[in-house]
Amino acid sequence: MAFINNKTKEIQVKIVYYGPGMGGKTTNLEFIHHKFQDRIDSDMVCIRTHGDRTLFFDFLPFEIGNIMGFNVRIQIYTVPGQVSYNATRRLVLKGADGIVFVADSTATRREKNILSLQNLQKNLELYKKSIFKTPLVMQYNKRDVKDIPLLPYKTMENELNAQLKAPSFEASALNGVNVSATLKKIISRTMHSMENMIKK
Repeated sequence: MAFINNKTKEIQVKIVYYGPGMGGKTTNLEFIHHKFQDRIDSDMVCIRTHGDRTLFFDFLPFEIGNIMGFNVRIQIYTVPGQVSYNATRRLVLKGADGIVFVADSTATRREKNILSLQNLQKNLELYKKSIFKTPLVMQYNKRDVKDIPLLPYKTMENELNAQLKAPSFEASALNGVNVSATLKKIISRTMHSMENMIKK
């Protein structure tokens, strides 16, 4: 849940990039850190696990301005994708205000995407949160991959997003395609949720 400091008039919002291992979560954050480095007030921190990585850094997008007189600071995290690190995923997910689900478009990762989304839903439920009520954006990554069969966009929508009906983007985190668009959309959805929370 967002941290609201009434004295400093600041809101700290947590956005988590979730998805299967090696799907492109870290690559998303590395691109964001490089592209928006003039707006980021800390170094990117990388905690390496065996065969996977998780990242965290503070992010301060100026274009957000403020919400009802509060300055907004965005904290972006990734979770480790491997099943063996589910406890870590749960810990990172705690208090998330918005989520980007990064799915791997390669056909061989089809089942991994579905299992990871089910895992996200289950882990949210542990914190008494519904995946249907949490600000969410779907990103179908690795659309740039050549010589490997890719899942059609419609297939990914049907399998991952038919019920959620979240905004979705075809993307290449490696080349930066729709990385910024994904980030802007989740910030927009999360800020709208924050506005409603403050008004209450």
